[in-house]
Amino acid sequence: MRIRIWSAFLLIVTFLGACGTPKDVAYFQGIDNLTPQQMEGLAQIPEIQITAGDLLNITVSAWDPVVTTPFNPPTYAYAQEGDLPIYASQSMYNYLVDNDGYINFPVLGKIKVGGYTRQELSSYLGKEISNHIKDPLVNVQITNFKVVVMGEVTRPGALTVRNDRITILDAIGQVGDLTINASRTNILVVRENNGEKTIGRIDITQPDVFASPYYYLHQNDVVYVEPNDAKKRNARYSQAQQYNVTVFSAILSTVSVITTVIVAIIANSK
Repeated sequence: MRIRIWSAFLLIVTFLGACGTPKDVAYFQGIDNLTPQQMEGLAQIPEIQITAGDLLNITVSAWDPVVTTPFNPPTYAYAQEGDLPIYASQSMYNYLVDNDGYINFPVLGKIKVGGYTRQELSSYLGKEISNHIKDPLVNVQITNFKVVVMGEVTRPGALTVRNDRITILDAIGQVGDLTINASRTNILVVRENNGEKTIGRIDITQPDVFASPYYYLHQNDVVYVEPNDAKKRNARYSQAQQYNVTVFSAILSTVSVITTVIVAIIANSK
């Protein structure tokens, strides 16, 4: 009888908790009440800096393509002497940033790129290469920019970023949005800065989410969406139910074995 009363109490609490969650489901609550000055303060677009482990695609071009050959890997190679040329993969233009923030670039040698933005590195390389060719155009792309989204989302997984700008809302949209069981007020972002992990929390139910330093994601960020309190309570209740069923099954099996033994003993005594 007590077990039934306790189960009914848990169900009521869970129901009340579920009824209280809709206010935490809507995004950007109160954004219509912000002043133009407050809205302007939310517009922060940081520049992504190149860091260790980034894979950079760097191409150099000029009016005369021939003069850029020393700065670009050949577009084709030969398997063996005398064979027809085989076109090379675009990956031949990629440069991996080492742990100290350096890459080895043709002609220029070992150069430090860590800490630069793409635009800053393009400008720097352009100035250095201009000592060898006239009016070079340098294009830099981060080819392995990705973020991971996991937890209470529709399709958790890794997202490849085609440019160097992605917001947490972009990432959530690309994984099919949050589930109804997601905690929208305490989304975790794990970031690595110069080899050190930093942790940020985001509440997307409030308009000040746009001012958070974790609103714009960086390469290799991990976004984890926690379950809300209602799902946590349901999970604990389900575990308790499973435990009770397991205990009851064990007791029933024990009673069955004991009964079988007693019946066998009585039968043999006759």
